[in-house]
Amino acid sequence: MTSISANLQAVRRRVAAAARASGRTPEDVALIAVSKTQPAQSVAEAAHAGQRLFGENYVREGVEKAAELHARQLEWHFIGPLQSNKTRPVATHFHWVHSVDRLKLAERLSEQRGDELPPLNVCIQVNVGGEASKSGVAPGEVPALAAAVAKLPRLALRGLMCIPEAGGDEALLRARFATLRQLRDRLNDAGLALDTLSMGMSDDLELAIAEGATMVRVGTAIFGARNVREEQA
Repeated sequence: MTSISANLQAVRRRVAAAARASGRTPEDVALIAVSKTQPAQSVAEAAHAGQRLFGENYVREGVEKAAELHARQLEWHFIGPLQSNKTRPVATHFHWVHSVDRLKLAERLSEQRGDELPPLNVCIQVNVGGEASKSGVAPGEVPALAAAVAKLPRLALRGLMCIPEAGGDEALLRARFATLRQLRDRLNDAGLALDTLSMGMSDDLELAIAEGATMVRVGTAIFGARNVREEQA
């Protein structure tokens, strides 16, 4: 058994235990293996161990891996900040985008998604901590953005995503995750049908699941420490 396979099993056990502790089933929580900066071979090892959902932050790197591993029929999630001039390859090669934080970005993804492809699943990224260094829309601006995105063709607005402050204590992190869940619930009460809360990573996935996460994004606990690199063109 490779270390990646063993790590995956350990993470799956954590997800399952957290789900059951919250009165949910493990199937309620999807695991996205964050493979940014990892070679295609590592992704292939994880796929061989049964992992199908992978998250990428860098456009060119993600597109290249998706093409190289196309025969494996993996599901690709773009989870990093996305510049408007790089939307076309993401709209073409990815199944999900978690980091929509402005209408212009959503409009370009909608325009560039091919009619022959199924709708592109999108989440609105919410800056739940109000951090100047983080992408994401302020919670108060989400309802208007969500209403506009939900009307766009070739997109399926699925839910919300957040990345809370690094190093926050348990109470703070739970409060941030709860903010996202409560915002999702208010949007649904207003007539939307959102089923996704993308929140929780290697260090805090249990807290996120306790607050209702339906997708957790885990990189380090599966692949080990990532290589630091610059965004590719």
